[in-house]
Amino acid sequence: MENKVSFDDLTVLLAVLRNGGFRAAARRLGVAPSKVSTTVSRIEVQLGVPVLRRTTRSLHLTDEGKLLVDRVAPLLSAVDAACLEVINLGGQVQGRLKLNVPGAVMPDILPSLLAEYHRRYPGVEVEIIVENDLVDMIAAGCDAGIRYGSVLEQDMISIPIGPRTQQMALAAAPTYLQEHGMPLEPEDLTVHSAIRYRLKGGPLLPWTLCREGQFMEVKPNNALILSVNAIDTGLRYTRAGMGIIQTFRNWLDEDFATGRLVPVLPDWWPEMDGPRLYYPNRSAPQPLRSFIEICRSAIYMC
Repeated sequence: MENKVSFDDLTVLLAVLRNGGFRAAARRLGVAPSKVSTTVSRIEVQLGVPVLRRTTRSLHLTDEGKLLVDRVAPLLSAVDAACLEVINLGGQVQGRLKLNVPGAVMPDILPSLLAEYHRRYPGVEVEIIVENDLVDMIAAGCDAGIRYGSVLEQDMISIPIGPRTQQMALAAAPTYLQEHGMPLEPEDLTVHSAIRYRLKGGPLLPWTLCREGQFMEVKPNNALILSVNAIDTGLRYTRAGMGIIQTFRNWLDEDFATGRLVPVLPDWWPEMDGPRLYYPNRSAPQPLRSFIEICRSAIYMC
């Protein structure tokens, strides 16, 4: 039996996995869904084993399919990278940059960086996966990731991206404070309503305060709990008077300036290290190298 599978067919199989289905892969590749299905079937006939388990709602790799993809995906990526390196030698950076990032960097840190990146390198397609848990960035098919204070694997390099430090602030709407009073000490927060965030499938983000090196954690009454993936939406509920929120101080500057929100216990606002861009300790593809250069050259107020 002929079992030589073409690179083109394997590329289609990987597109099915990366895009989560036949139709999505077909749209990505610009071909008919029937052609994608035929290609996967041809691979299975040529190998003599099934590579995908397909149902009406999901698809999964078989053990044989996983072995095939684990061996082939790095090879095809290397081929793509080599071709792009040749193209990029001509001075025009092309290809794809895929980042795995927490939601906290989406509103203010990434937009200016990516706008400048797109201005310089319009031939690069940027994809952002928003995920707050520490994940295997390589297994997720990403070129680099961004995290706060995470313990990274030994084969990773990291550099600061955005402000070197960030302050966590407490704030509330004037209407809320008029009704419930202004907390004067951290212990007062235990009788106040709070807008909190929960990690995916995990605990609530703690409210940690600090003054003159003294740290303490407080547990307010939870009026509203949001997924940490919606970390930039909590201010809307704070403005509506639902309770006190703890969030990045720089996110609150405009609200403080307009009086929509009022600082709470500012002497107890702690500082934390800013986010870091991390990537494998090996030769980075040109689109990532170009993004790293922009991150290194950006100047931020600390």
